[in-house]
Amino acid sequence: MDETPFDDDTLHEECGVFGIFNRQDAAALVTLGLHSLQHRGQEAAGIVSYDGRQFHVERHSGLIGDTFTKQSVLERLPGGCAIGHTRYATTGGGGLRNVQPFFAELSAGGFAVAHNGNITNALTVQRELQRRGSIFSSTSDTETILHLVATSAARHFNDKLIDALSRLEGAYSLVGMTPDRMIGVRDPLGIRPLVLGRLDDAFVLASETCALDIIGADFIRDIKPGEMVTITEDGIASDFPFQKRRSRFCIFEYVYFARPDSNVEGRNVYEIRKRIGSELARESHAEADIVVPVPDSGVPAAIGYAQEAGLPFELGIIRNHYVGRTFIQPTDSIRHMGVKLKHNPNRRIIEGKRVILVDDSIVRGTTSQKIVQLVRDAGATEVHMRIASPPTSASCFYGVDTPEKSKLLASRMSIEEMADYIKVDSLAFLSIDGLYRATAEPERNRQAPQFCDACFTGDYPTALTDFDSAEETRPLSLLATNG
Repeated sequence: MDETPFDDDTLHEECGVFGIFNRQDAAALVTLGLHSLQHRGQEAAGIVSYDGRQFHVERHSGLIGDTFTKQSVLERLPGGCAIGHTRYATTGGGGLRNVQPFFAELSAGGFAVAHNGNITNALTVQRELQRRGSIFSSTSDTETILHLVATSAARHFNDKLIDALSRLEGAYSLVGMTPDRMIGVRDPLGIRPLVLGRLDDAFVLASETCALDIIGADFIRDIKPGEMVTITEDGIASDFPFQKRRSRFCIFEYVYFARPDSNVEGRNVYEIRKRIGSELARESHAEADIVVPVPDSGVPAAIGYAQEAGLPFELGIIRNHYVGRTFIQPTDSIRHMGVKLKHNPNRRIIEGKRVILVDDSIVRGTTSQKIVQLVRDAGATEVHMRIASPPTSASCFYGVDTPEKSKLLASRMSIEEMADYIKVDSLAFLSIDGLYRATAEPERNRQAPQFCDACFTGDYPTALTDFDSAEETRPLSLLATNG
């Protein structure tokens, strides 16, 4: 897939999962749910349904609206139970063979599974399974779960799944489906989100509450870290089969990944992002005339910043939403336009003004550099960049496609050097304690952090068995992880 230059300078989304049990036209509702989770992955999607007699599988590259909304596709997914997944591959190869959900006929019956996260010892476990005769048809860490369930000596299906997941490290929020049940599981640290909802007599599992809203389902609660919920015709059963550990939910969900209208772990994402902006203004305000967000992810924080600083909030940069990763760049002159294809400065708003630019993060810095130049070319007299998170100085191993540490600007430059590189009059990041305060938590507990904040601190909450070191994001051998 061709990519525009600015796509390489962002933290790519993870993945989204959605499942519904006991509802006619389940696949159509899963399609709607995945559509609302499209921000978590745009590369490909899949749905598996069950009609009471057999399973049906559809996997397609591209956006949900371009594939699964076709009537001919939905007609191939009959049944009252279905699970789905929308994907951005975080490492390794793409291709339909790595698109979730994965499905296999096991001795205990058919089993479909999809997960959001990254299993950090999947390659090690896969090698062991291969030595014992397992044959893998993909390079996805998710397929490891299928093989572990298939080879478990446990008698009952839930025990097989518990046995399988007990051997894994890393992050996963998982939805699974058999002929008589749907299962939702979060890893013991609860790094990735998963919520439970209800639509009349049907139960729903989803990555975020915005996916419940689109189908009119009521939010019941978050699935708890280390919890397994089993949904059958008899209702819901809950179990905590794994060793209890202190929760380490991903704090970057609040900064960027979750949709602003979602409620995550009891907190409204939009409100937190506004508070992040307020904290940023209190910590590092600069004398200026207007506050301008880098759209779209910088908007809520910029609103909070402007309110706290008592400055006008202005849409000084307009985003073109119709430029995607598949844009064809036929010539060097077009290719070098880069950011201009996606962002255009509103000259009448910016000209002659001292501008505070608010963005969610700086990754490689090349996009920030170009956006700053756009604002200067539009006539800004000063440009002050304010970032609504701490410096991203370490790689993520839990389902986010982060560049290797050496390519992260904050890992090799001081803030002063970064300011000089992107050519701003001043640059400041939100402190880690400020980010924690914005979530209504006390300042970060250095001995027992309340969140997973490894991308900012390098403090990884799990073992990284498959990786040479925390310096690189690539595993010891190529293995596709599926966000």
